[in-house]
Parts: sequence; structure tokens; C-alpha cells
Amino acid sequence: MNNDKKLAVSSAPHWHDGSRISVRNINIAVAALPALFVGISIFGMPALRVITLSIGCAMIAELVINIIARKKISIDDGSAALSGLLIGMLLPASVPWWLVVIGAFVAIIIGKQVFGGIGANPLNPTLIGFAIIMISWKGHMDFDEAFLNYDLGFYMAYPLAALKHFGTAATAKYNLMDLFIGKQSGGIGAVCGLGLLIGGIYLIVRGFIRWEISISFLVGIFITAFLFNIANPEKYAFPLFHLLTGNVMLGAFFLATDDTTSPVNFIPMLIFGLGCGIITVLIRCLGLYYDGVVFAILLMNLINPLVDKIRPKAIGKVVENA
Repeated sequence: MNNDKKLAVSSAPHWHDGSRISVRNINIAVAALPALFVGISIFGMPALRVITLSIGCAMIAELVINIIARKKISIDDGSAALSGLLIGMLLPASVPWWLVVIGAFVAIIIGKQVFGGIGANPLNPTLIGFAIIMISWKGHMDFDEAFLNYDLGFYMAYPLAALKHFGTAATAKYNLMDLFIGKQSGGIGAVCGLGLLIGGIYLIVRGFIRWEISISFLVGIFITAFLFNIANPEKYAFPLFHLLTGNVMLGAFFLATDDTTSPVNFIPMLIFGLGCGIITVLIRCLGLYYDGVVFAILLMNLINPLVDKIRPKAIGKVVENA
């Protein structure tokens, strides 16, 4: 028998589909560009400085850890650059440079590398970095204070802060279309819902993220906000206001869909996204913070391993051989 004709059998995986982590990260960054361009055009050069500094610091942090731990240099996979980009998109344009540095280093070192690097982190590194600086330096992360000296031609009061302090009477000052196209105060890359929606659709169509998490996230926010609005329409805003303000669109398409910290099965993905949406509105309506997207996703990250074990029951039963 000709040995060249024998079938070689090995353990899985048997076939590589050609996908690469770097390709996914590059495409996510590209999808973020529409919203990012709007944010930079609105807030100007300070916004561009925050974004570039955040990306650079995240890559430096990853490189330093690789060298110290004597690990393979991994900045070429794009994950550190993407984390830096997303942190910058969450920040106000007026944030001091040292806060950007702290956020990027915390995200990469504590949120990612401490757990072993990409694929091993239980929590979204971007959100860890952002949550730490948001809790520690509330004044710098208060959008009303951050944009106190800005005059951009639209109502600059942070929508969610106005809602929290003055109820739904304050929402009359905001036009939904203006909110959708980015005429509001907020994170550099989070203000333009239209740009984020375009980027999210691109990622879903290309198969880089699954629609289940994003859609169930938005549905969870809509339903929960609707119930609160029915209960007290003078205090709690209508669902569209919640969908178009804060970090909702960024969270739905770019943060909650992180591969490592989100489920991989159909039903768990629906539960995960729905939970993120429900908790977001609960924090907004009942909690101390104006926006609950970051904390909602982190809380769902914690229970992700448990949620991902949920499986539909198989139809039928096993019959043992006689």
C-alpha cells in the first residue's frame, strides 16, 4: 500500500477558515470611524488628541507587559489599539492627558494582561479602565463640567443628567434627530447614534459580531424604559430618549459584543443582551449614576460563564442497547 495515500487523522480543529484576530480588530476600528469622525468634527482637536493618546498608551502598556513577562510581542494583533480607541471614544474631549494614560494602562494591564492576555480576561478590559477612572475622578468625567466652556451651537447640558435632575420636562429641550446625529454632549465617539448604527450594521453583515446581543440589548432598554415611562411619565423618559443618549449605541455594537466576555450560544446571547439593557435602565432610573451602560455590561460579564451554560433540551431520549 502506498503510504502517501493514507488519511492522516489528528485532533480538532481540522481546518482553519483563514480568520485572524487582527482582521476582526481592524474591521471593528473601521466600523467605529463614522461615529468617531462626527465626534472629532464636533469637539475639535482636543478630541483627536484624546483618541490618539489613548491608542498610543494602550499599545505601549501592552508592549511593556510583553517585555517584562518575556512573552511574544502581541501589539500586532490590534487588540490593544482597539481597547485604546474604545476608551477614547467613551471619554469627554476635555479630559486631562494623565487621566487618559491611567485609563489605557489600567485597561491593558489590570483588565487584560493580569489574567493572561487576550482571550483569558473575564471582564471587558475597555470597561474596566473606563469604570476605574469614572469612579475615581467623577469631576473630570462629569460631562456638564467637562463642557462648561464649550459653545457648539446646540444645548450642551448632558441629556441624562438633565433627565435625572429635572425629570421629563427637561427632555423637551432636546430634538431626537439632533441626538441621533450627534448634537449632544457625551463621549467623543458615543454621541452619534447614526454613525454607531452604521458601524454596527457593517459588523453584523460582515459577521464580526452577532446580531443577537446587539438587538436584545436595545430591546431590553426599550421595554424597561417603556415600563418606567408608563409608571411615571413625568419622571422617567420615553424609550427613544434612552436609546439615543449616553453610551447605549456604543455599548450595543462595540462593547457588549466583545468575543471573550460575551456568550457564544444563541439563547445565552439573547439573555446576555437583554440583561445588559434592563440593568442599564435600572441604573439610570433608580441608581446614582446618570448612565448605566458600562456597569450593566460588566455585571453581565461576571455571570457570562453561567449564562453560556444554558442549552435547550434535546428532543427525544437516549435508548440503551439491549
